Amino acid sequence: MKLNPYLAIILGTTITASSGVFIKLLNLPSTSITFFRVFVPVIILSCYFGLKKIKLFRGNYKIMLFASGLNAARMFLFMVGYLFTSIGNAIIILFTWPIFATIFGAIFLKEKITKRTSVLVGMAFLGVILMYLDKEISFGNRDFLGMAAMLFSAIIYSVTAVIFKKELINYAETETIFYQNLAGAIIFLPFIFINKPFPTVTQTAVAIIYAFSVGVVAFLLFFYALKKLKMSHYSLATYWEVPAALIFGVIFFKEKITLNIILGGFLIIAAGLLLKKEKADLTA
Repeated sequence: MKLNPYLAIILGTTITASSGVFIKLLNLPSTSITFFRVFVPVIILSCYFGLKKIKLFRGNYKIMLFASGLNAARMFLFMVGYLFTSIGNAIIILFTWPIFATIFGAIFLKEKITKRTSVLVGMAFLGVILMYLDKEISFGNRDFLGMAAMLFSAIIYSVTAVIFKKELINYAETETIFYQNLAGAIIFLPFIFINKPFPTVTQTAVAIIYAFSVGVVAFLLFFYALKKLKMSHYSLATYWEVPAALIFGVIFFKEKITLNIILGGFLIIAAGLLLKKEKADLTA
């Protein structure tokens, strides 16, 4: 696949920005939605690997399985976050992850963080804060749990992103997606039978569409970009998901776009465009 890695991130984040809409419209328990989200990519890719006769459990597969276990916890917290609080609150809390990813990338991948990159990260984060300032936040039980769950999901995601970034030299994007979802597919399988009521045909169809578009298509784009970009650049470019998710919130749930959202979104997009001008090692 020949695609500009920054464009790949924009396309991928636009797809994943729809997650909150799918999760809220499905009206299923968080464990059931998590099951569909991780199980569908595993089944599709297992069939693909079988046809191609690709051997999966090779190389440093133990660390990949460890990251898969972390990702299972992340996905559950991600679902809880969207179910318990608004799309606006959830996406803003989620996007503390690039800050952690940049730090972990510097520590574990020995990536150099230039002053320009630091300023751009700060600029993007300022945009998120600006979009957050005019929101009326209730620290009632559901909101607090939702935001806390999404914060921990963000931290775990930053760790798994660094692990998968390091191992992408040994695995194809499709293999990485398989490992990413494998542990969750096993862990959450019982819940689809335990949870009541059982998903309807319509809910199942929507869940499969959601799982395929976000779990396979979007992450093929993400891992393609992640293989070619420094972690700090990758994490910064994914900030596009914030305004994209808020736009979906307006369309499907009539959430208001305020001046803060417009100005914050401008800072985020401007930071991403300025980042492209920075000389970077695209093979890192």
